[in-house]
Amino acid sequence: MTTELTTVAPSLEDGGRTVLPWLRRMRDEHPVWRDGYGIWHVFRYADVSRAISEPEVFSSDIGRVFPVGEKFTQGNLLRTDPPRHHTLRRLVGAAFSPKVVTALAPRIAEVTHELLEGTGGATEFDLVSALAYPLPVTVIAELLGLPGSDRELFRSWADRLFDRDMADPNDPELARKIDESTAEMIAYLTEHCADRRTHPREDLISKLAAVEADGERLTDEEVVNFSVVLLLAGHITTTALLGNLVLCVDEHPEVWAELHADRSLVEPTIEEVLRYRSPFAQVGRVTVAETELSGQTIPADVIVTPWLLSANRDEREFADPDRFDIHRSPHHHLAFGYGIHFCIGQLLARLEGRVAVGVLLDRYAQIRLAPGAAPEFYNRGIFAARSVPVAAQHA
Repeated sequence: MTTELTTVAPSLEDGGRTVLPWLRRMRDEHPVWRDGYGIWHVFRYADVSRAISEPEVFSSDIGRVFPVGEKFTQGNLLRTDPPRHHTLRRLVGAAFSPKVVTALAPRIAEVTHELLEGTGGATEFDLVSALAYPLPVTVIAELLGLPGSDRELFRSWADRLFDRDMADPNDPELARKIDESTAEMIAYLTEHCADRRTHPREDLISKLAAVEADGERLTDEEVVNFSVVLLLAGHITTTALLGNLVLCVDEHPEVWAELHADRSLVEPTIEEVLRYRSPFAQVGRVTVAETELSGQTIPADVIVTPWLLSANRDEREFADPDRFDIHRSPHHHLAFGYGIHFCIGQLLARLEGRVAVGVLLDRYAQIRLAPGAAPEFYNRGIFAARSVPVAAQHA
């Protein structure tokens, strides 16, 4: 079922024109594939959902075989297995609760209006710079208790990490590169954590530093690393979602008119964007023991890459999956994962998306890609645009 190829997965930098047909072919011909670096890729929905939801077979602790850096491990929910994962999730969930998130809706709307006012009424602007990046990073920074004025610093850290070439797990310099990419950010958040231990405030870092369950508390490293995850994943998901929504609307301009006519379609539209252009193309796991997927034996102690983007386009699971359909139901996409690692920030991302789209609808009768302008896309990992030049028509 697999072919020993010396190639790696295509880049995402053309916005999906290459990778999406490649994923379709891999689902059909090589549903489980070992690339030239020795990484096993998984493409079908059934296999992906299993690989991301069975920690007893597919561990999230990729540091077992992959040099992930020494500083970004403790408290990183993305890289922790049970039972510690359950403890961390319970502690973090007590501070980062649905009640905390839903209470942010008025502030999200306020920030969205402020940012769009900042365009000075322009009808052409970059959606990412004007709104899709600063909105979620401002909200998450305020929630954590960090200065919103540092948001360009946060963006530089994110770009530095996401721009790293981490495709080759055999690179002896990889751990050092990751540590270098995160060192400044971790030092910054460590300083804020230390301050909250002695001078607590009404912010999430203070709550994380003080939260207790069954006699346990989070260590400084765990508070810092969860804050890192929120600061990075907590903004890039919404940034990608809003940019991807405009890309989808540009391909299907009738959708904007439908949303104007019926605001109840905003939520299902967001879900379809998450399926159709999943912000995170793939995730990483490590096999704890030898296992089998789609008839292919995968050995123990190897890196497995389940492709969320591929699973969400799998014709075995979704009818006519390459059709963008805001009326699609039910919506059981895997954009936010599945099982115990279901994204803890998904409620915030969805809320930011709904509120921001509502404000965009209030202000603009139409929004499309600017004529002649080309979005700039991420190369790997993030299936989204760094810039989305738009032309908008005021309502």
